[in-house]
Parts: sequence; structure tokens; C-alpha cells
Amino acid sequence: MELWYTEKQTENLAFSCRITRTLHRERTPFQDLAVVDTVQYGRMLILDGMVQTTVADEFIYHEMITHVALFTHPNPERVLVIGGGDGGTIREVVKHQKVKEAVLAEIDRRVVEVSREFLPEISCGLDDPRVTVLYADGIKHVQEKKGCYDVIIIDSTEPVGPAEGLFSREFYQAVAEALKPDGLMVAQTESPFVNADLIRKVTASIGEMFPVMRLYLASIPTYPSGLWSFTVGSKKYDPLAVRFEGELPFPTRYYTPALHHASFVLPAFVQELVAKK
Repeated sequence: MELWYTEKQTENLAFSCRITRTLHRERTPFQDLAVVDTVQYGRMLILDGMVQTTVADEFIYHEMITHVALFTHPNPERVLVIGGGDGGTIREVVKHQKVKEAVLAEIDRRVVEVSREFLPEISCGLDDPRVTVLYADGIKHVQEKKGCYDVIIIDSTEPVGPAEGLFSREFYQAVAEALKPDGLMVAQTESPFVNADLIRKVTASIGEMFPVMRLYLASIPTYPSGLWSFTVGSKKYDPLAVRFEGELPFPTRYYTPALHHASFVLPAFVQELVAKK
């Protein structure tokens, strides 16, 4: 008998993978959490029925949400990651030697604990001595930290349940206030095919808060439509102005200096989403 996991991504769209077994499942105080082993993508983390990451393609998302921002800021000493309890974004953050402190604000302790057990190649960066893990509401955390961070990375789940507030105008205002005068933020902002209205709303809000607003894209096979967006809001530094000298200081599997700039070259239909206010 074949076993399949199916994520209903919209009312009219589903994504399925054949699985070999369910490794873990529980109901946390915040959400349904599961880890399954798939034939195509290996171990997969699922929250409330939605794919969060897989060991086969996670490097795309985690490299792109991290390195675009950290190579844009010339001195990213203090970095905050909101969400991202699997640890993949933190793993990429601590590859940057200029980072002196990396704070992970994850509301659900069990996401971190289960990721440590079943996704060690993703969560391994959590053991870096520069990392502090806070089991806290990221919204409240930024409200309490004024002018504190150089870079804030919003590694949220889809805009439902615990993450819904991470896509609001009020939250982006709090993020701007938690950044230093030359700070910048980046957020995952869903699919231009599936979440066009959300992208219009988010880019408009971030554009109001920051002098520099840029949207960029990456191809992530296990996310709805396979085309994913990220949005940068910066008080000073423009990711398009970054110039690289020589090779990157560490190996990557997706992100490159050329791709840094190319990811901001948007298809016409995505340009229209960003332009409509």
C-alpha cells in the first residue's frame, strides 16, 4: 500500500508526496506539528498541514532569506530571526563572521525541539555560541526592543494562526523601530501566483516604512506554485548597490553574487503586483 501526504494549498490546488513513514506528530499549544519521511524530498516538517521545509530543498529558502540581507548590510553584528524554529535561517546567519549575536524568537518551543531531533542538518546552527533562543512572541519582542538590531529576518509560516500578525502594517512599524538607524529587514512574502493580494499589501506597507523596498524571487519546489517571494525593507542600504569582491567567504548551494542581483529582476506580472498600491 502506498502512503501519501497531501497539502491542500488553496481551495483548488494541492501538493502531494509519497511518504515512507510518519516520524513524529503532536498537537503543541500553538499548532499541529508533524515530521514525515518522503521519497522525493526526504524528511519534511509540516505545521498545521502546511509544508515548512524539507531536507532536500531547504537550502534554497534559508540561503535566500538570509544572505541577500546580510551581504547588503555592511556590518550585521546583531541579527534577529522571528520564527524559523527549524533553525535553518540561523544556520545561515552564523556563517557570517561579522555577526556577533543572533537571536531566534520562536513562539513554539516544540518546533525547535523536534527539529533538533529529526532535522539535525538544518538545526545545527542553534548550537553556535553566538545564538540565543527565545521562546517568545516575535511581535512582542520587537515592540520591546527599540533601535536594537542591524538586521531582522521574518521567517514566518503562512499568514494564518500564530503567524497572521507577522504580515500586518503595525508589525512592520514595530520592526522598523527595533532596527538601528541603518538597519534593514527581510520577510518571506509568499507566492505571486497564490498570494497576489498579500504581496500588494505587504510591499505597500513596507514601502511606507522604509526608504528602500525591494521584492525578489526564488524557486522553491515544495512551496505553493514553486515561485516564492521575499521583501526587503531598508533604512539606508540598497541590495541592488551591493558589490562583491572575489568569491563568497563560505560555500553555498543556491545563492551566488550574480544571483543576488538577478533575483530582483522581476517578471512583468510580479512588477505589476509591486506597482499597484
